[in-house]
Amino acid sequence: MPTYSLTVNNRTYPVDADADTPLLWVLRDELELKGTKFGCGKSQCGACTVHFNGNAVRSCGLPVSAAAKGKITTIEGLSDTGSHPLQEAWMEMDVPQCGYCQAGQIMSAAALLARKPKPTDADIDAALSGNICRCGTYGRIRSAIHRAAEKGGKS
Repeated sequence: MPTYSLTVNNRTYPVDADADTPLLWVLRDELELKGTKFGCGKSQCGACTVHFNGNAVRSCGLPVSAAAKGKITTIEGLSDTGSHPLQEAWMEMDVPQCGYCQAGQIMSAAALLARKPKPTDADIDAALSGNICRCGTYGRIRSAIHRAAEKGGKS
C-alpha cells in the first residue's frame, strides 16, 4: 500500500492507503476528521464537500492519490473556534435542522465567497445547486450566506 503525504487544514499527514481510496474515508477514518459527512457516495449530494486547492469538491469522488497533489481544507479547517463568518451566520439565521448536510453547504458557500465576496441570489443558487438539504432550509442558507458576505465572508 503506498504512502501519501496529505496537506489538510495546513498540516501535513502521511497516509497509507490504496490509490483509489476516496479522500472522504481517509479524512474520516484515518485522520479522524468527522465533520465531512458521507451522504450518497456518488458525488451528487454535497454532504462530503471539502476544499481542494480552494475549490469546493466532493471528497467521496476524489481519490487519495489525486488529493495528495494539493491543499485540502475541511470544515474543521475553516475555524478552530467555529467563528468563521459563515459558521456564525448559520447560527444567527437558524439554518441547521438535522445538520447532516451543513458542513458541505458551508464549504460550498466558503468557496463561493472566496471567489465572489458579494454574491447575488443567482450566484448562491448556482454555487450550492449540488448540495442537497433534506430539511429544505435553502432560504435560510441563502440568507446566511448574504449575512456572512456583509461581515466580510472570510475569517
